[in-house]
Amino acid sequence: MSLLIQSALPDNSILHFVHSFWMLENNTGKDIPSTVLPNGMVDLAVMNLNADNWQKTIRGLDTIPGQITIPVGAKMFSIGFKLLAVEYLFGGSIKDVLNDGKIISDEVWQFEADDLSTFENFCGKATQIINRILIPNIDNRKKKLFELIYFSKGSITVKELSENVFWSSRQINRYFNQQFGISLKTYCNILRFGSSFKPISEGILFPEQNFTDQNHFIKEIKKYSGVTPKELSRNKDNRFMDIVAIKKLNIKND
Repeated sequence: MSLLIQSALPDNSILHFVHSFWMLENNTGKDIPSTVLPNGMVDLAVMNLNADNWQKTIRGLDTIPGQITIPVGAKMFSIGFKLLAVEYLFGGSIKDVLNDGKIISDEVWQFEADDLSTFENFCGKATQIINRILIPNIDNRKKKLFELIYFSKGSITVKELSENVFWSSRQINRYFNQQFGISLKTYCNILRFGSSFKPISEGILFPEQNFTDQNHFIKEIKKYSGVTPKELSRNKDNRFMDIVAIKKLNIKND
């Protein structure tokens, strides 16, 4: 009886839109209290509530830690999307689900029983769906904007981004607020926080990203997780699923 967690990186065909795939299965025989951390991703989840009922939800960006319960026997597959996917996969804004989620229809995200039989099958089918529904002719300015944001892991200023993509700070912030419900600076701070999961999970309790100093690092970790870096690293009772799952991803820290 255990909690099974698997994770995988996407293939190159969808790398601009997907951060990672996840699977969670609660075989512990009891409900599990857990904390959802802000990680800079928009999550689409397919959860098995009982033998014949799979529910699909989309969760917007999180800006605060949220408390959830993983029901006994629950099985969940999830896609962690980068922000470019919001416009070019979902075709609209997700600001209405900031720190929240909503059920979505089966019309586009159709998974058969075999697709949900294994994690590998889910990743394969999800990749097929994403490649099929991608809106063509991506705005190169937006593509470059997100390339810079993710390459820097959020450690880049609004001014630098504006100068590099030839898009005014006001226009970028308007785009972020309309599409995602937060400012660009807030998103970069969250992404920088999320980028600290891997080193913290390995016991590295000093800043590797662009934090001012150790105190700033501790303050930001506490702001978005509610605990100190040391407590996050200990992850007592596997409370923080993001920390458990990130250990399984082959992400380099450099």
